[in-house]
Amino acid sequence: MRLRVTTDQPWDVAADVLVIPIVGEPVFEGPLGEIDRRASGELKALAAFGELRPKRFTSSIAASGGVRAARLLTISAGPTNDIDRELAVRLGSAALHRLAGRHAASLAVWLEPLAGVDGGAELVAGLVARGVVEGMFDPKTIYVDDVPTAPPAIEELVLIAPAGTDAAAATKAAERGVIMGEGANLARSLANRSANDVSPEVLAEEAYTLARKHGLWIDVIGPDKATELGMGMFMAVGRGSDNPPRMIVMRSGKKGELDAAGRHLAIIGKGVCFDSGGISLKPPERMEEMKMDKTGACTVIAAIATVARLAPGTPLLAVAPAVENMPGPHSSRPGDMVKALNGKWVDIINTDAEGRLILGDAMTYAERLGATHLVDVATLTGAVSRALGDLVTGAFGTDPAWTGEVLAAGARAGERYWQLPLVDEYLTEMESWYGDVVNTGGAEGGLVKSGLFLREFVTKPWVHLDIAGTAYYRKAKPWAARGASGASHATLVELALAGAAPA
Repeated sequence: MRLRVTTDQPWDVAADVLVIPIVGEPVFEGPLGEIDRRASGELKALAAFGELRPKRFTSSIAASGGVRAARLLTISAGPTNDIDRELAVRLGSAALHRLAGRHAASLAVWLEPLAGVDGGAELVAGLVARGVVEGMFDPKTIYVDDVPTAPPAIEELVLIAPAGTDAAAATKAAERGVIMGEGANLARSLANRSANDVSPEVLAEEAYTLARKHGLWIDVIGPDKATELGMGMFMAVGRGSDNPPRMIVMRSGKKGELDAAGRHLAIIGKGVCFDSGGISLKPPERMEEMKMDKTGACTVIAAIATVARLAPGTPLLAVAPAVENMPGPHSSRPGDMVKALNGKWVDIINTDAEGRLILGDAMTYAERLGATHLVDVATLTGAVSRALGDLVTGAFGTDPAWTGEVLAAGARAGERYWQLPLVDEYLTEMESWYGDVVNTGGAEGGLVKSGLFLREFVTKPWVHLDIAGTAYYRKAKPWAARGASGASHATLVELALAGAAPA
C-alpha cells in the first residue's frame, strides 16, 4: 500500500473516498462547513434527515460535489472528551468496514478532527494508518478467494494532516502504524485458521518461516526433548493428541542480551491449537471456537516479527507452547500427578485447565534462557469475559513497577486493561493432598486462582494478560469482523520497543 501525508485542504485531495471524522454534534463551520458547501450541502442535509448522527461509529456515504474525492464517508467519533488512541485506531478500521463490498482503491483520511489526541497529529497518523490496515482484514478471505462483502484492498492511503504538522514525522509514524497493523493481521490470520489446518507442527513451521524472513533465531522443542528437559506439565497436555506438541522459542538479539531498558524481555503465549477439554470434556456448544485457544501463541509470534521489522536486533524472547488438548489413550486424567520443569508436583484435577500447565513450563524455560522480565498472553479463563466482557483484558502482576510498564505500553497502544489482584488467601483452596498445588481451585475466585497458579512458575517480574474475552469477537463490531481481534499484539510491540536502541 502506498502511503502519503499531506497538509493540503481536505477538499483538494483526490481519492476514491474521503473519510471525515465527526466529533460531537456536527457543526458546519470552518473546514467541515467548507466541505459541506463544496458538496452542495449534502452533509448538512444528511444531518437534518437523521442519517449523519453523533452516535459513535455511525456513518454515512455522500456524493462529493465539488470535493475532489469521488465519495465522502463520515464516521462519528462521539463526544469530544472521549477521543483517545483506541478510538483513532478504530475509526480507521470502521471506515474500511463501512466500505465493505464497495470498490475503492484510494482512501484519504482527514486527521484534523482527531488531532486533540495526546501526541498530536503525528501520533494520530500512525494510529489511523494502523486502523486502516486492520480494517482491511476479513477472516473469510483466508479460505475463500472471492468474498464480495470483504472490505476493499486499499492501494493508496493519503493522510491529511493539519497545517503546521511535521509531515516527515507523521509519515514515519504512519509507516510504523502500517507495520503494526500488518502484524496484528498476521496474528489474527493464524488464530482464525482451523484446527485441521494449524496443528502444533504447522504453527512451528509458520514460526520458522517468519524467523527466516526477519533474521530471528528459532528453536522448536519436540516431545522427546521436552520430556528429557523435564517439561512434565507441557507434556501432560500435549501427549493426548496424535498431533505432537511443539515448544516454539524465537529470539531477537543475542542469548541473554539486555535491551536499552536493562531487560531481557520474554513474551509467552498460550498455543492450544484445539481445546476439547481433554478427559474433562467441554460441552459441545461453541466448541468450534476452541481453535481460537492458540491466539496467545499467534500473538507473541506475530509480535516478535513486528518488532524485528521496526527495530531489528532488539533483544526479545518469544516462547509459544503449542499443543492440542484431546481425549485419548495417552491423555492425562483427573488425579494424575505431574512434575513441572521447576520441580513442583502438580495435581491435575481438571484437564480443561490446561493452558496454565503449558504456560508454567514455558515461563520456567524462558527464565532459564535468561529472561529478566516476563509477560504471558493467554485465552485462559471464561471468567475474565464474564467479568470484563470482550473490550477489556484482565491483567495480573507480581511487581508493581513492571506491571505499570506493561499497562503504560497498553495505553500507548490504545488497548484497554484492568488490573486484578493476586489474593494469597486463596492459595489454601489450591493445596493438593499429594503434591504442591492443584491446577484449579474451583469456580469461586477462579480468575484470581488462575493467576495464582501461574505465579508458582515465575521468579522474575511478571505480568499475565488474560485475553479470553478480548481475543476474538463472536459477532462483528463496527471496526472488526467476527473472529480474532489481534488483542495485545500492539501492547507487546510497544513494550518491546521501549527497550529498542535509539535510532
